[in-house]
Amino acid sequence: MKWLKSTLWPWLDERLGLEDLIAFAGKKTVPVHRHSFWYYWGGLSLFFFVVQAFTGVLLLLYFRPGPEAYESVRQITYDINFGWLVRSVHSWAANLMIAAVFIHMFSVFFMKAYRRPREFGWWSGMGLLMVAMVFGFSGYLLPMNELAFFATKVGLEIPAAVPGIGPALADLVRGGPEVNEYTVQRFFALHVVVLPALFLPLLGLHLWLVQKFGNALPPNEETQSPASRRSIPFFPDFLEKDLAMWLIALNVIALLAALFPWDLGQPADPLKPAPSDIHPEWYFMSSFQVLKLFGRVFSGKLAILGEFLGIGLFTLGLVLWMLIPLYDTASPAGRRARRTTYFGLIALALLVITTLWGYAALN
Repeated sequence: MKWLKSTLWPWLDERLGLEDLIAFAGKKTVPVHRHSFWYYWGGLSLFFFVVQAFTGVLLLLYFRPGPEAYESVRQITYDINFGWLVRSVHSWAANLMIAAVFIHMFSVFFMKAYRRPREFGWWSGMGLLMVAMVFGFSGYLLPMNELAFFATKVGLEIPAAVPGIGPALADLVRGGPEVNEYTVQRFFALHVVVLPALFLPLLGLHLWLVQKFGNALPPNEETQSPASRRSIPFFPDFLEKDLAMWLIALNVIALLAALFPWDLGQPADPLKPAPSDIHPEWYFMSSFQVLKLFGRVFSGKLAILGEFLGIGLFTLGLVLWMLIPLYDTASPAGRRARRTTYFGLIALALLVITTLWGYAALN
Protein backbone atom coordinates (compact mmCIF):
# COMPACT_ATOMS: atom_id res chain seq x y z
CA MET A 1 0.00 0.00 0.00
CA LYS A 2 2.89 2.36 0.74
CA TRP A 3 4.36 1.70 -2.71
CA LEU A 4 0.94 2.30 -4.27
CA LYS A 5 0.61 5.69 -2.58
CA SER A 6 4.17 6.89 -3.03
CA THR A 7 5.04 5.54 -6.49
CA LEU A 8 2.14 4.20 -8.57
CA TRP A 9 -0.42 6.88 -7.69
CA PRO A 10 1.87 9.87 -8.55
CA TRP A 11 2.84 8.12 -11.81
CA LEU A 12 -0.81 7.64 -12.81
CA ASP A 13 -1.86 11.09 -11.61
CA GLU A 14 0.81 12.80 -13.71
CA ARG A 15 -0.45 11.09 -16.86
CA LEU A 16 -4.21 10.85 -16.23
CA GLY A 17 -4.93 13.79 -13.95
CA LEU A 18 -6.60 11.64 -11.28
CA GLU A 19 -6.37 14.28 -8.56
CA ASP A 20 -8.15 16.80 -10.81
CA LEU A 21 -10.85 14.23 -11.54
CA ILE A 22 -11.36 13.50 -7.83
CA ALA A 23 -11.47 17.23 -7.04
CA PHE A 24 -14.05 17.75 -9.79
CA ALA A 25 -16.17 14.86 -8.50
CA GLY A 26 -15.88 16.20 -4.97
CA LYS A 27 -17.49 19.49 -6.00
CA LYS A 28 -20.63 17.74 -7.21
CA THR A 29 -23.28 17.41 -4.50
CA VAL A 30 -26.50 15.41 -4.30
CA PRO A 31 -29.57 16.79 -2.49
CA VAL A 32 -30.75 14.91 0.58
CA HIS A 33 -34.49 14.78 1.27
CA ARG A 34 -37.28 12.25 1.70
CA HIS A 35 -37.36 11.51 -2.03
CA SER A 36 -33.61 10.89 -2.40
CA PHE A 37 -34.27 7.16 -2.90
CA TRP A 38 -35.39 7.81 -6.45
CA TYR A 39 -31.97 9.19 -7.39
CA TYR A 40 -30.54 5.66 -7.35
CA TRP A 41 -32.63 4.34 -10.22
CA GLY A 42 -30.59 6.05 -12.90
CA GLY A 43 -27.47 4.36 -11.56
CA LEU A 44 -29.28 1.03 -11.33
CA SER A 45 -30.32 1.35 -14.97
CA LEU A 46 -26.66 1.89 -15.88
CA PHE A 47 -25.60 -1.10 -13.78
CA PHE A 48 -28.07 -3.43 -15.48
CA PHE A 49 -26.79 -2.24 -18.86
CA VAL A 50 -23.19 -3.02 -17.82
CA VAL A 51 -24.31 -6.53 -16.82
CA GLN A 52 -26.04 -6.83 -20.19
CA ALA A 53 -22.90 -5.82 -22.06
CA PHE A 54 -20.65 -8.21 -20.11
CA THR A 55 -22.90 -11.25 -20.36
CA GLY A 56 -23.79 -10.40 -23.97
CA VAL A 57 -20.11 -10.61 -24.97
CA LEU A 58 -19.85 -14.02 -23.30
CA LEU A 59 -22.95 -15.28 -25.14
CA LEU A 60 -21.60 -13.83 -28.38
CA LEU A 61 -18.68 -16.27 -28.22
CA TYR A 62 -21.01 -19.25 -28.74
CA PHE A 63 -24.15 -17.91 -30.39
CA ARG A 64 -24.63 -18.67 -34.10
CA PRO A 65 -27.29 -16.54 -35.83
CA GLY A 66 -29.34 -17.98 -38.65
CA PRO A 67 -30.56 -21.57 -39.05
CA GLU A 68 -28.47 -22.79 -36.08
CA ALA A 69 -29.69 -20.13 -33.65
CA TYR A 70 -31.81 -22.46 -31.51
CA GLU A 71 -29.18 -25.21 -31.45
CA SER A 72 -26.46 -22.78 -30.39
CA VAL A 73 -28.62 -21.48 -27.53
CA ARG A 74 -29.39 -25.08 -26.53
CA GLN A 75 -25.66 -25.78 -26.38
CA ILE A 76 -25.08 -22.64 -24.33
CA THR A 77 -27.83 -23.64 -21.93
CA TYR A 78 -27.04 -27.34 -21.49
CA ASP A 79 -23.50 -28.07 -22.76
CA ILE A 80 -21.33 -25.02 -21.93
CA ASN A 81 -20.16 -24.76 -18.34
CA PHE A 82 -22.29 -22.13 -16.56
CA GLY A 83 -23.84 -21.21 -19.89
CA TRP A 84 -27.31 -21.49 -18.40
CA LEU A 85 -26.31 -19.04 -15.66
CA VAL A 86 -24.85 -16.46 -18.05
CA ARG A 87 -27.93 -16.67 -20.27
CA SER A 88 -30.28 -16.35 -17.29
CA VAL A 89 -28.35 -13.37 -15.93
CA HIS A 90 -28.49 -11.73 -19.36
CA SER A 91 -32.25 -12.27 -19.69
CA TRP A 92 -33.12 -11.18 -16.15
CA ALA A 93 -30.87 -8.12 -16.39
CA ALA A 94 -32.59 -7.11 -19.64
CA ASN A 95 -36.00 -7.08 -17.98
CA LEU A 96 -34.72 -5.41 -14.82
CA MET A 97 -32.96 -2.72 -16.86
CA ILE A 98 -36.15 -1.76 -18.68
CA ALA A 99 -38.09 -1.82 -15.39
CA ALA A 100 -35.45 0.41 -13.77
CA VAL A 101 -35.56 2.83 -16.71
CA PHE A 102 -39.36 3.06 -16.44
CA ILE A 103 -39.11 3.77 -12.69
CA HIS A 104 -36.37 6.32 -13.33
CA MET A 105 -38.49 8.00 -16.02
CA PHE A 106 -41.55 8.37 -13.80
CA SER A 107 -39.47 9.59 -10.85
CA VAL A 108 -37.91 12.25 -13.11
CA PHE A 109 -41.38 13.16 -14.37
CA PHE A 110 -42.98 13.62 -10.95
CA MET A 111 -39.93 15.48 -9.61
CA LYS A 112 -40.30 17.89 -12.55
CA ALA A 113 -36.65 17.23 -13.42
CA TYR A 114 -37.36 17.88 -17.09
CA ARG A 115 -37.66 21.64 -16.59
CA ARG A 116 -35.17 24.24 -17.74
CA PRO A 117 -32.27 23.67 -18.18
CA ARG A 118 -32.72 19.87 -18.15
CA GLU A 119 -34.93 19.45 -21.24
CA PHE A 120 -32.27 17.57 -23.18
CA GLY A 121 -31.71 15.30 -20.22
CA TRP A 122 -35.37 14.29 -20.49
CA TRP A 123 -35.24 13.82 -24.25
CA SER A 124 -32.01 11.82 -24.18
CA GLY A 125 -33.47 9.65 -21.42
CA MET A 126 -36.56 9.01 -23.51
CA GLY A 127 -34.32 8.06 -26.41
CA LEU A 128 -32.47 5.60 -24.17
CA LEU A 129 -35.77 4.03 -23.08
CA MET A 130 -36.94 3.53 -26.65
CA VAL A 131 -33.60 2.04 -27.73
CA ALA A 132 -33.67 -0.24 -24.66
CA MET A 133 -37.12 -1.52 -25.63
CA VAL A 134 -35.89 -2.24 -29.16
CA PHE A 135 -32.92 -4.00 -27.55
CA GLY A 136 -35.38 -6.22 -25.72
CA PHE A 137 -37.51 -6.85 -28.79
CA SER A 138 -34.56 -7.74 -31.02
CA GLY A 139 -32.91 -9.96 -28.42
CA TYR A 140 -36.16 -11.80 -27.70
CA LEU A 141 -36.15 -13.54 -31.10
CA LEU A 142 -32.51 -14.66 -31.09
CA PRO A 143 -33.09 -18.06 -29.36
CA MET A 144 -35.64 -18.77 -32.12
CA ASN A 145 -37.85 -20.79 -29.81
CA GLU A 146 -41.59 -21.21 -30.24
CA LEU A 147 -42.67 -18.37 -27.97
CA ALA A 148 -40.15 -15.88 -29.39
CA PHE A 149 -41.04 -16.79 -32.97
CA PHE A 150 -44.77 -16.21 -32.66
CA ALA A 151 -44.39 -13.21 -30.36
CA THR A 152 -42.11 -11.58 -32.93
CA LYS A 153 -44.64 -12.30 -35.68
CA VAL A 154 -47.32 -10.59 -33.61
CA GLY A 155 -45.01 -7.69 -32.75
CA LEU A 156 -44.09 -7.03 -36.37
CA GLU A 157 -47.74 -6.82 -37.30
CA ILE A 158 -47.89 -3.52 -35.41
CA PRO A 159 -45.53 -1.56 -37.73
CA ALA A 160 -46.99 -3.44 -40.71
CA ALA A 161 -50.38 -1.87 -39.90
CA VAL A 162 -49.03 1.65 -40.45
CA PRO A 163 -50.52 2.94 -43.72
CA GLY A 164 -48.09 3.49 -46.57
CA ILE A 165 -44.61 2.56 -45.37
CA GLY A 166 -45.74 -0.01 -42.77
CA PRO A 167 -45.67 -3.20 -44.88
CA ALA A 168 -42.38 -2.26 -46.56
CA LEU A 169 -40.83 -1.45 -43.18
CA ALA A 170 -41.96 -4.78 -41.72
CA ASP A 171 -40.57 -6.68 -44.74
CA LEU A 172 -37.27 -4.84 -44.36
CA VAL A 173 -36.98 -5.81 -40.70
CA ARG A 174 -38.05 -9.43 -41.32
CA GLY A 175 -35.91 -9.86 -44.40
CA GLY A 176 -38.99 -10.97 -46.33
CA PRO A 177 -42.70 -11.60 -45.85
CA GLU A 178 -42.21 -14.11 -43.00
CA VAL A 179 -40.13 -14.45 -39.83
CA ASN A 180 -37.29 -16.89 -40.59
CA GLU A 181 -33.54 -17.38 -40.21
CA TYR A 182 -32.91 -14.18 -42.16
CA THR A 183 -34.93 -12.30 -39.57
CA VAL A 184 -32.69 -13.74 -36.85
CA GLN A 185 -29.59 -12.54 -38.70
CA ARG A 186 -31.04 -9.05 -39.08
CA PHE A 187 -32.15 -8.90 -35.47
CA PHE A 188 -28.70 -10.11 -34.40
CA ALA A 189 -26.99 -7.34 -36.38
CA LEU A 190 -29.46 -4.84 -34.93
CA HIS A 191 -28.92 -6.15 -31.41
CA VAL A 192 -25.11 -6.24 -31.31
CA VAL A 193 -24.08 -3.52 -33.79
CA VAL A 194 -26.73 -0.94 -34.68
CA LEU A 195 -28.38 -0.47 -31.29
CA PRO A 196 -25.12 -0.23 -29.29
CA ALA A 197 -23.89 2.34 -31.83
CA LEU A 198 -27.00 4.40 -31.05
CA PHE A 199 -27.20 3.66 -27.33
CA LEU A 200 -23.62 4.42 -26.24
CA PRO A 201 -23.35 8.00 -27.60
CA LEU A 202 -26.83 8.77 -26.29
CA LEU A 203 -25.85 7.35 -22.91
CA GLY A 204 -22.69 9.47 -22.89
CA LEU A 205 -24.74 12.59 -23.66
CA HIS A 206 -27.25 11.74 -20.94
CA LEU A 207 -24.56 11.16 -18.29
CA TRP A 208 -22.79 14.37 -19.26
CA LEU A 209 -26.03 16.35 -18.91
CA VAL A 210 -26.68 14.80 -15.49
CA GLN A 211 -23.14 15.70 -14.43
CA LYS A 212 -23.48 19.24 -15.80
CA PHE A 213 -26.82 20.17 -14.23
CA GLY A 214 -26.86 17.82 -11.23
CA ASN A 215 -29.86 16.22 -9.54
CA ALA A 216 -33.08 18.22 -9.59
CA LEU A 217 -35.00 18.99 -6.43
CA PRO A 218 -38.64 17.87 -6.22
CA PRO A 219 -41.17 20.73 -6.33
CA ASN A 220 -41.88 20.69 -2.58
CA GLU A 221 -38.17 21.08 -1.84
CA GLU A 222 -37.73 23.98 -4.27
CA THR A 223 -40.04 26.13 -2.16
CA GLN A 224 -37.78 25.79 0.89
CA SER A 225 -35.10 28.33 1.66
CA PRO A 226 -31.58 27.42 0.42
CA ALA A 227 -30.32 27.49 4.00
CA SER A 228 -32.64 24.63 5.01
CA ARG A 229 -31.65 22.34 2.12
CA ARG A 230 -29.24 19.49 2.79
CA SER A 231 -26.82 17.80 0.40
CA ILE A 232 -23.92 15.35 0.42
CA PRO A 233 -20.82 15.19 -1.81
CA PHE A 234 -21.19 12.86 -4.78
CA PHE A 235 -17.68 11.50 -4.13
CA PRO A 236 -17.33 9.54 -1.99
CA ASP A 237 -20.59 9.74 0.02
CA PHE A 238 -23.28 9.27 -2.63
CA LEU A 239 -21.05 7.03 -4.76
CA GLU A 240 -20.66 4.62 -1.83
CA LYS A 241 -24.44 4.39 -1.47
CA ASP A 242 -24.83 4.02 -5.22
CA LEU A 243 -22.36 1.13 -5.26
CA ALA A 244 -24.21 -0.47 -2.35
CA MET A 245 -27.38 -0.38 -4.46
CA TRP A 246 -25.43 -1.98 -7.31
CA LEU A 247 -24.33 -4.76 -4.97
CA ILE A 248 -27.95 -5.35 -3.90
CA ALA A 249 -29.00 -5.40 -7.56
CA LEU A 250 -26.24 -7.93 -8.35
CA ASN A 251 -27.54 -10.21 -5.59
CA VAL A 252 -31.10 -9.88 -6.89
CA ILE A 253 -29.97 -10.87 -10.40
CA ALA A 254 -27.96 -13.80 -9.05
CA LEU A 255 -30.91 -15.08 -7.00
CA LEU A 256 -33.35 -14.75 -9.89
CA ALA A 257 -30.97 -16.44 -12.33
CA ALA A 258 -30.21 -19.30 -9.94
CA LEU A 259 -33.73 -19.91 -8.62
CA PHE A 260 -35.64 -19.12 -11.82
CA PRO A 261 -33.33 -19.99 -14.74
CA TRP A 262 -34.52 -18.72 -18.10
CA ASP A 263 -36.45 -21.39 -19.96
CA LEU A 264 -35.37 -22.36 -23.48
CA GLY A 265 -38.68 -23.77 -24.69
CA GLN A 266 -39.32 -25.68 -27.88
CA PRO A 267 -37.74 -24.82 -31.25
CA ALA A 268 -39.83 -22.65 -33.54
CA ASP A 269 -41.97 -24.47 -36.09
CA PRO A 270 -43.63 -22.16 -38.63
CA LEU A 271 -46.02 -24.96 -39.63
CA LYS A 272 -47.51 -25.23 -36.15
CA PRO A 273 -50.39 -22.99 -35.09
CA ALA A 274 -49.54 -20.21 -32.69
CA PRO A 275 -50.09 -21.03 -28.99
CA SER A 276 -53.29 -19.61 -27.58
CA ASP A 277 -51.48 -17.63 -24.87
CA ILE A 278 -48.98 -15.97 -27.17
CA HIS A 279 -48.03 -12.49 -26.02
CA PRO A 280 -45.12 -10.02 -26.19
CA GLU A 281 -42.82 -9.17 -23.32
CA TRP A 282 -44.32 -7.29 -20.38
CA TYR A 283 -43.08 -3.86 -21.53
CA PHE A 284 -45.12 -4.21 -24.75
CA MET A 285 -48.16 -5.76 -23.07
CA SER A 286 -49.96 -2.44 -22.61
CA SER A 287 -49.85 -1.56 -26.31
CA PHE A 288 -50.68 -5.17 -27.18
CA GLN A 289 -53.82 -5.09 -25.03
CA VAL A 290 -54.95 -1.71 -26.36
CA LEU A 291 -54.61 -2.95 -29.95
CA LYS A 292 -56.64 -6.04 -29.02
CA LEU A 293 -59.38 -3.82 -27.59
CA PHE A 294 -59.47 -1.66 -30.71
CA GLY A 295 -59.56 -4.83 -32.79
CA ARG A 296 -62.68 -5.99 -30.97
CA VAL A 297 -64.41 -2.64 -31.33
CA PHE A 298 -63.49 -2.24 -35.00
CA SER A 299 -63.85 -5.76 -36.35
CA GLY A 300 -64.35 -7.05 -39.87
CA LYS A 301 -63.79 -4.48 -42.59
CA LEU A 302 -62.99 -1.85 -39.96
CA ALA A 303 -60.10 -3.87 -38.47
CA ILE A 304 -57.50 -1.77 -40.28
CA LEU A 305 -59.12 1.38 -38.89
CA GLY A 306 -58.91 -0.07 -35.39
CA GLU A 307 -55.21 -0.87 -35.76
CA PHE A 308 -54.57 2.60 -37.14
CA LEU A 309 -56.42 4.28 -34.27
CA GLY A 310 -54.61 2.15 -31.69
CA ILE A 311 -51.19 2.96 -33.11
CA GLY A 312 -52.18 6.61 -33.50
CA LEU A 313 -53.27 6.78 -29.85
CA PHE A 314 -49.95 5.47 -28.59
CA THR A 315 -47.99 7.70 -30.95
CA LEU A 316 -49.92 10.77 -29.79
CA GLY A 317 -49.38 9.84 -26.14
CA LEU A 318 -45.65 9.36 -26.71
CA VAL A 319 -45.33 12.71 -28.50
CA LEU A 320 -47.20 14.54 -25.72
CA TRP A 321 -45.07 12.77 -23.11
CA MET A 322 -41.84 13.86 -24.80
CA LEU A 323 -43.04 17.46 -25.23
CA ILE A 324 -43.88 17.91 -21.54
CA PRO A 325 -40.77 20.09 -20.90
CA LEU A 326 -42.10 22.62 -23.42
CA TYR A 327 -45.49 22.79 -21.67
CA ASP A 328 -44.69 22.64 -17.96
CA THR A 329 -42.39 25.63 -17.57
CA ALA A 330 -44.26 27.46 -14.79
CA SER A 331 -43.75 27.57 -11.05
CA PRO A 332 -43.95 24.33 -8.99
CA ALA A 333 -47.45 25.15 -7.75
CA GLY A 334 -48.79 26.57 -11.02
CA ARG A 335 -51.79 25.34 -12.98
CA ARG A 336 -49.65 23.77 -15.69
CA ALA A 337 -47.63 21.90 -13.08
CA ARG A 338 -50.80 20.41 -11.57
CA ARG A 339 -52.17 19.46 -14.99
CA THR A 340 -48.88 17.79 -15.85
CA THR A 341 -48.92 15.81 -12.62
CA TYR A 342 -52.47 14.62 -13.32
CA PHE A 343 -51.42 13.67 -16.84
CA GLY A 344 -48.54 11.62 -15.44
CA LEU A 345 -50.77 9.87 -12.89
CA ILE A 346 -53.30 9.00 -15.60
CA ALA A 347 -50.56 7.70 -17.91
CA LEU A 348 -49.06 5.58 -15.11
CA ALA A 349 -52.47 4.18 -14.12
CA LEU A 350 -53.38 3.32 -17.73
CA LEU A 351 -50.01 1.67 -18.28
CA VAL A 352 -50.38 -0.52 -15.19
CA ILE A 353 -54.06 -1.33 -15.73
CA THR A 354 -53.72 -2.29 -19.40
CA THR A 355 -50.62 -4.37 -18.66
CA LEU A 356 -52.35 -6.33 -15.90
CA TRP A 357 -55.47 -6.58 -18.02
CA GLY A 358 -53.42 -8.05 -20.85
CA TYR A 359 -52.00 -10.79 -18.63
CA ALA A 360 -55.40 -11.48 -17.06
CA ALA A 361 -56.91 -11.89 -20.54
CA LEU A 362 -54.42 -14.70 -21.30
CA ASN A 363 -55.91 -16.95 -18.62
